Amino acid sequence: MSSLVRRSVSVAALIGGASLLAGQAQAAGFYIQEQSVRGLGRAFSGEAADAGPASLWWNPAAIGGAPREVYAGVFGVLPETKVDDQGSTIDRPVVPVAPVGGQPRAFGPLLNGVVPNLAVSTPVGDKFALGLSVNAPFNFTTKYSFDSWARYEAVKSRLNTVDIQMTGAWRITDAWTVALAADAQYADATLSNASPNLPTVVGGRLVIPNDAFVELSGDGWEWGWTAGVMGKIGSVDIGASYRSSLDHELDGTATFTNFLGSLAGQNGARSATATFSTPWIATLGGRWAATDQATISLQVQEVGWSEFDAIRIDLGTTQQVSPQDYDDTTTVALGVDYAFTPTVTGRAGIQYDPTPTPDGNRSPRVPDGDRLLFGVGGTFTPVENVLVDAGLAYVHFDESNINRETTFYEGTPAATPVVLAGTVEGHAVVMAVGGRWRF
Repeated sequence: MSSLVRRSVSVAALIGGASLLAGQAQAAGFYIQEQSVRGLGRAFSGEAADAGPASLWWNPAAIGGAPREVYAGVFGVLPETKVDDQGSTIDRPVVPVAPVGGQPRAFGPLLNGVVPNLAVSTPVGDKFALGLSVNAPFNFTTKYSFDSWARYEAVKSRLNTVDIQMTGAWRITDAWTVALAADAQYADATLSNASPNLPTVVGGRLVIPNDAFVELSGDGWEWGWTAGVMGKIGSVDIGASYRSSLDHELDGTATFTNFLGSLAGQNGARSATATFSTPWIATLGGRWAATDQATISLQVQEVGWSEFDAIRIDLGTTQQVSPQDYDDTTTVALGVDYAFTPTVTGRAGIQYDPTPTPDGNRSPRVPDGDRLLFGVGGTFTPVENVLVDAGLAYVHFDESNINRETTFYEGTPAATPVVLAGTVEGHAVVMAVGGRWRF
C-alpha cells in the first residue's frame, strides 16, 4: 500500500484546497465590483452609461467626449459571517465513519479588506480620448483556524489581483462613442488546507494522528480585452460593454508538512502550477434624466461564471482537475441621482446579485449566497473642477448550505472520503471615499 499511496498523495492532498481562487467578495463568487465610489451610492446601477474615468472599469467608452480628469477612490469592506458545521464526517481506512471534529462554528472567516482604484483620461483632439485605470477586481482573504471543522477544505485563502487597463475611445458622432481596451492582470494567490493522516497502531492501539498541512502559492500575469459603446437617445444615456474572460496560469510552490507513516515521503516543497479562468462580463446600462434634478439609473450585468468550470493543478509528474461548475448569473440594479444644488448630489440604489456557486457542491472556502445591496452616497463640489465622492452600502447574504465531498488519496487503499455539510449566513458594510479632479 505504501508505494501506491506515495504516488497519489502529491495531488490528492491538494484536493481539499482545490477551490483555491474563489471566495466571498462583495459581489457574488470572487468578483469585487467596488470599482467606482459614486457607483456604490446608487448600488452600481447605470455605471456603463456614465461618463468619465471613474466608469472605465464598467465601460471603456465612458471617456469619449469627457474632459481631462483624474479619479481615485478607496473602499473599506467590513464583512461579518458565520459558518456552522451541520454533521460533517470523515471515513478513514479501518476506522468507522466519524464526525470531522474541530470547532463547529467559525466566526468571521472572511477578513476585512481595503480596495483601491485609480483612473485618468485625456482627450486627444476632438474625436479621440485615451485612458488608464488600475483596479483590483478579484481580491479577498479568508481564514479558518487549523482545528476548524472546515480545515480539510480551507484554512487560509488569499487572492490579490491588479488589473491595468489601457483604453482608446473614438467619438464617431456627437452622440456616440466606441472604445477598445487592453487589460494586463496580475494575480497572486496563497491557499492552504489540512490533509488527514492515516490511522496507525501504537502500543497495540489504533491511533489517529494529527493532520498534515498543505499550502499552495503562485502568481502570474495574463492579458485580456474590453470593448464598449456609449450614446444618447433623447434624454436617455445608454452604454454597453463586454469584458473578456482571462485564462490565468499561476506558477509557484506546493509545500507539504507533517505527513506521517507511509505518507512521510511527500514532505517538502516542489514546483506547482495552477490554472483557472475568470468570468466574462457583459454589461448594459441606462441613465434617464427624468427631471432637471433627478436621474434614474438601471443596469443589467450578465457574468459568465461558467468559464470557471475547473481548476487544474500540475505538480510536474502528477496532475489534478477539480471541477467547479459555476453557473452564469444575471445581476440587476436600480438607482437614482438627485441634484439638490449645483454642488451637491445625493444617490441611492438597490442591487440583486445571485451567487454562481452550485447548490450541490458549495465549499466553506466559498461561503457564498444570493445578495441584496442597498447603497447611499453623494458628491460634493468644494471648488470648481474638484468633486468629492462618498458612498455607504449594506450587503445582505441569503443563508446558504455547504455541501462538499472530497476523497483524499482517491484510487488507493488509503482513500479517505470527507463530507462537509454546513450553513453560512452573514452581511457586510462597505464604505468608500474618492475624488475627481478635472483640468
